[in-house]
Amino acid sequence: MDTYPYYPPGEPKRLIVGISGATGVTYGIRLLEVLRDTDVETHLVVSRPGLMTLNYETEMTRDELYALADHVYAPNDVGAAISSGSMLTLGMVVAPCAVKSAAEIAGGATQTLLTRAADVTLKERRRLVLMVRESPLHTGHLRTLTQASEIGAIVMPPMPAFYPMPRTIEEMVDHTIGRVLDLFAIEHSLSKRWTGVPE
Repeated sequence: MDTYPYYPPGEPKRLIVGISGATGVTYGIRLLEVLRDTDVETHLVVSRPGLMTLNYETEMTRDELYALADHVYAPNDVGAAISSGSMLTLGMVVAPCAVKSAAEIAGGATQTLLTRAADVTLKERRRLVLMVRESPLHTGHLRTLTQASEIGAIVMPPMPAFYPMPRTIEEMVDHTIGRVLDLFAIEHSLSKRWTGVPE
């Protein structure tokens, strides 16, 4: 991939997926589902609140979620492979990203494997996408997200697009996940691209 020149030839492409406790676990699930049909190896870490949200928002079990990923790590396993910058990855997506997780990442005071992996992604100058799920945002939230952006994170709240005229929630989710994949130069056919105002 020209976008990632540091990747040695033949090295598997890897993407870390973090799922924190914010609402919107469907974004993380859909990202993993789509990546199964690519040549990208997925490394999943789910926070304990993330597993709680999985139960609240879906009928999917923990084991079914874990089965979508190539590798799964416990949230307290700070010695896992993804906690080291020596493991080559394309980067990391936190989908969804709780403000608490964003605050840990922005401040560099990481307490879990999820936020440690994000911190490593930033220090190695790899792409970190935070799909922050909170609304409305107070000034403290905005300062946290600004700080995260200043140190290299891409803050990408999953905002629905209406120009493709989505007919279902699934189509809205797919459009957002397609935009995430664009940030990592991963090919997909999930979203309709804007080509200009029709004549």
